Amino acid sequence: MKKTFSAQRLAYIALGAALTAACAWISVPAPVPFTLQTFAVFASVLILGGRDSAIAILVYLFLGAVGLPVFAGFKGGPGVLFGPTGGYLWGFLLIALLYRIPVRKESLPVRALLLAAGLAVCYAFGTAWFITVYSRTSPMGLSKALSLCVVPFILPDLAKLALALLVGRRVRRALHIQEN
Repeated sequence: MKKTFSAQRLAYIALGAALTAACAWISVPAPVPFTLQTFAVFASVLILGGRDSAIAILVYLFLGAVGLPVFAGFKGGPGVLFGPTGGYLWGFLLIALLYRIPVRKESLPVRALLLAAGLAVCYAFGTAWFITVYSRTSPMGLSKALSLCVVPFILPDLAKLALALLVGRRVRRALHIQEN
């Protein structure tokens, strides 16, 4: 079955990218600031499905790559996307792609498990990227990278995942979006 890009579908994809950008700008001050980007990614995946949320994330990454300030801290440009923390941004795409695994996603536990697995893959990819890029200027071990880039974010990201699970299905039903 060929799925066309209707105006409505394109609008939802654009809104997914815009939501991710807006949530990147919402920051909770802490020693390592927290944004709502992962909430936007989770919500986008739950609302749009794996394929369209992957496209929305690609649009978001492209907008940032060309210099629009869509990333955390109102930053943009290839330096952010290919810098030490760029792997976590690319990892958002992995969350959406993992959600496309062909399983029945009607149950909340299955959806939660797929998103949590996607988050784990995002963490793994982003941490490997961080170590690789950061180690060009200064050595960085796995435990130090995890303590800086993953451990402080686990509980907040799980809370954002739970919030997205509460919101996502309701919004999807209200918009009458079909699974993809």
